[in-house]
Amino acid sequence: MDAYRDFAAVYDELMDDVPYGQWCERLHELIEKYGVSKPEQNTKAALASERNTEAALASERNLVLDLGCGTGTLTELMYRRGYDMIGVDMSTDMLNAAMAKREKSGDAILYLNQDMRELELYSTVGTVYSVCDSLNYILKEEELLTVFSLVNNYLYPGGIFIFDFNTVYKYEEIIGDTTIAENREDCSFIWENFYDPEQGINEYDLTVFVKEESGLFRRFSETHFQRGYRAEQMKMLVERAGMKILEMTDADTGEAVTAESQRIYIVAQEQGKQAQGDCGACDCTKE
Repeated sequence: MDAYRDFAAVYDELMDDVPYGQWCERLHELIEKYGVSKPEQNTKAALASERNTEAALASERNLVLDLGCGTGTLTELMYRRGYDMIGVDMSTDMLNAAMAKREKSGDAILYLNQDMRELELYSTVGTVYSVCDSLNYILKEEELLTVFSLVNNYLYPGGIFIFDFNTVYKYEEIIGDTTIAENREDCSFIWENFYDPEQGINEYDLTVFVKEESGLFRRFSETHFQRGYRAEQMKMLVERAGMKILEMTDADTGEAVTAESQRIYIVAQEQGKQAQGDCGACDCTKE
């Protein structure tokens, strides 16, 4: 069964312990530290300012793309933080949940149903981020290079790409070949992991029991595949795609990456383009 179909309906309930608020603040801090996007641009005044070239370029600079946005929880938080948001996900069911939130909140977020390996945007964007293991679903190194190259292509001059990934160590030593189960009143699950060290791929079989209006429980299953990556692999792929790494940290500690880092955060920067004129429309520094 395709990933994130029935699971999409209960995803938010089962992921209610994810610290989206902390992630939002961390992304904001990294954008302020390294990026070119500015918050508080999703206003009528900002939209009305696109009547000249410089303002139009500025509007692209302030666009932020959530790549692998899922049900849009983090996308909405980033929008409320002041960023002009685009969300991309290949799962129509996850996007339907995101758009239901948008309809309720009234937030002006653009959602696109796309595979990140075939990303196609209408303009450049100042920031791209991809978190919560999204890139671990790319199982082939050459396809991950394609994703990075597309991100670089759509980044505004000096724009940044922020992403996380689960490491080989996490799959080999922490979650590989383990079973996780949780019993709730209305929704329970069994999550079985099977790690293949030769392929470096973790298969997890997810069985979910959802209580319906009749009081009976409906059972469904999904199988997901993720690949762990090493820090040096990611560095090589980022550089081959034309970006440079500005920061690489342990996602849990915020400190330097170690051999036992389970999830790693990377900030990479576009470095090959020139904005119109002398790059005066953005605040980036060209080397």
